[in-house]
Amino acid sequence: MSDEKLPSQSENFSEWYNQIVQRAELADYAPVRGCMVVRPYGWALWENIQSALDRRFKATGHVNAAFPLLIPMSFLQKEKEHVEGFSPELAVVTHGGGEELEEPLVVRPTSETIIGSMYSKWVKSYRDLPILINQWGNVVRWEMRTRLFLRTLEFYWQEGHTAHATADEALEETIRMLNIYTDFALNEAAVPVIPGRKSQAEKFAGAVNSYTIEAMMRDTRALQSGTSHFLGQNFAKAFEIRYLDPSNELQYAWTTSWGLSTRFIGAIIMTHGDDQGLILPPRLAPIQLVIVPIFRDDAEKSQVMPVVERLKNELSAFRLKVDDRENLTPGYKFNDWEMRGVPLRIEIGPKDVQKGTVALARRDRPGKAGKAFVSQENLAAQIADLLVDIHASMLARATAYRDANIHDPQDYEELKAVVANGWAFSWWCGNPACEAKVKEETKATTRCIPLEQPGGSGPCIVCGEQATEKVYFARAY
Repeated sequence: MSDEKLPSQSENFSEWYNQIVQRAELADYAPVRGCMVVRPYGWALWENIQSALDRRFKATGHVNAAFPLLIPMSFLQKEKEHVEGFSPELAVVTHGGGEELEEPLVVRPTSETIIGSMYSKWVKSYRDLPILINQWGNVVRWEMRTRLFLRTLEFYWQEGHTAHATADEALEETIRMLNIYTDFALNEAAVPVIPGRKSQAEKFAGAVNSYTIEAMMRDTRALQSGTSHFLGQNFAKAFEIRYLDPSNELQYAWTTSWGLSTRFIGAIIMTHGDDQGLILPPRLAPIQLVIVPIFRDDAEKSQVMPVVERLKNELSAFRLKVDDRENLTPGYKFNDWEMRGVPLRIEIGPKDVQKGTVALARRDRPGKAGKAFVSQENLAAQIADLLVDIHASMLARATAYRDANIHDPQDYEELKAVVANGWAFSWWCGNPACEAKVKEETKATTRCIPLEQPGGSGPCIVCGEQATEKVYFARAY
């Protein structure tokens, strides 16, 4: 770790983010432009995200499978809106085994097409439905402007793909998965997301409707953190996913897709981090607590280390690290683990050994406010309670920050001022021209039409026409 101080969020949020990702050893730049290497600390965080989501998917009847990385170009061309939406981002393989391929292959940007072709083989009768499959994998999208985790050429994610007998079932699935993402964000990551529907201009290419969870970062920008798409029969018709219904009539299936990626790591970093570095939510943190032994000589070491070893065994239910590096000062170690965002630090010195206590330092409350001396008795239960409290306080802080930066402007001029440094929650008539005007003049986009609406109606913030829905406008990553 470099001894240099991190840039502060207020002076350069973008540079703060870039440096913290590298200095906390979450990821590094790969030799290929726009690609990243996810380092072990970052991958451990992603594994914990995977585990929390996978548990939820399986509890709702979904199963995991794996589909090919390479997709025939003709597959993407079957769904017109889909290929138009993705064509600028495609990586295409034209040669293999030293020869030109008969048909170019696309490195998957998403898997609706390859999975749709398989579902057309597997689905024959209404008894074959629903199909509820998820895959964990990587995809490639040829982005021009990249940033670690937030937007890279290759990224890791899960993508769910389901097929149903009716539109109602497919729509119910779309919302169910959106709710799972919302639950995960709140209860695992302490990220207070807002679930809602995307506008037609912002929806997934090939979807009837797209739904999203939107989060506010510490610079007030929005981050789309997970999406769930109702695909209607668009892909079923493109790939002939048909089944015989109970009346023996041939029907097209209704499909959905939904995904959450390593971009969510960026959401965690930028929702919770401060000028000292990361603040990781306890339920996802690779290391939940670090023990720092403090001693000046071998005599003190012989007193402290047996207690450290005993506590390490007593606290084995937690993801725990003992920092026994002897070439570094305790102060350096404190700063290092603070920068890496470990939720709780335990300090044990000779005086603590004599008193039967330990010092506990919370990462979410830096300095004296987050430090307490507690008994070594029943320490595991005390720590379990403390981690629950840390999660709650992180969620409360992030929610308060978000709500303080959402405004209800009274007219279009005020909206323009608001979205320069916050979110606007405004009536919108639904006209794409009004949406395009805001984007062109402010760089803010419609983030989502929240599922929870205030009811009633009001004048569109752009044109003044009567509107029945409110939408969030914000600049976004």
